[in-house]
Amino acid sequence: MPINQPSNQIKLTNVSVVRLRKSGKRFEIACYKNKVQEWRSGVETNLDDVLQIANVYINVSKGELAKSQDLKKAFGTTDQDTIVAEVRPHACMCSCRADRGTLLACPQILKKGELQVGEKEREHDLSSIRREIATLVAEKCVDPATQRRYPVGVIEKALVDAGFSVRPGKNAKSQVSECIKLLQTESKLPIQRARMRVFITLPNADAERVRTRVLEAAERVERDDKGAEKWETILFIDPSQFRVLNDLLQKECAGRGTLETLTFATAGDDPAAV
Repeated sequence: MPINQPSNQIKLTNVSVVRLRKSGKRFEIACYKNKVQEWRSGVETNLDDVLQIANVYINVSKGELAKSQDLKKAFGTTDQDTIVAEVRPHACMCSCRADRGTLLACPQILKKGELQVGEKEREHDLSSIRREIATLVAEKCVDPATQRRYPVGVIEKALVDAGFSVRPGKNAKSQVSECIKLLQTESKLPIQRARMRVFITLPNADAERVRTRVLEAAERVERDDKGAEKWETILFIDPSQFRVLNDLLQKECAGRGTLETLTFATAGDDPAAV
């Protein structure tokens, strides 16, 4: 919804409002949608590309600007070095013409303030994250019986049936492991992580000591070759065994071998998979 500003009737559209309460006052800034998270994550560093207008308000929707004395009380300082040091990590590329208090306030509000999100926008964001989670799960998991991946739509339906709720403050990738565990325990959909196909090489001297333990971690051995100087093997393993193997090789072989992920194996990738 467009926001009208009384001064010169500047009309702001596509607005995301970030709000911070400090020193007993409410401060707001008008930002471009989707730019706030990019700035917080470090993807965007130019404050000009984040702020719609270089002003601090007490109410963006009404166009009410914050008073200078309130800005100075909440954010101001007479130490120029302190001001530059505090602003530089966030706005070193900023060329907006604003007073010193505004330049200091905007990065603080962006970093610590609460992003005001409408109900429709919130639901759209959650829906996007849910879809991304389902896509990641579909890439990492298979039907145990066929070793084939499920369509994303099937995963989405299973998530609903399992009662999965997206956590708004976390990205999709960080929620995948929890989501898979929930599907395995709460849904009727048979599902397991796709097996990793890994390639290991070791000098023969090391292989004589650890070969048995390495092969024990595998669900299936595709290749097991001993050459004149080194031993090579290709294994299909549960993803949880990757760290076990890595720790074993680090401890026993001290960097003399290699452990490499080739693929996540499914029946579609490997016709021999059962």
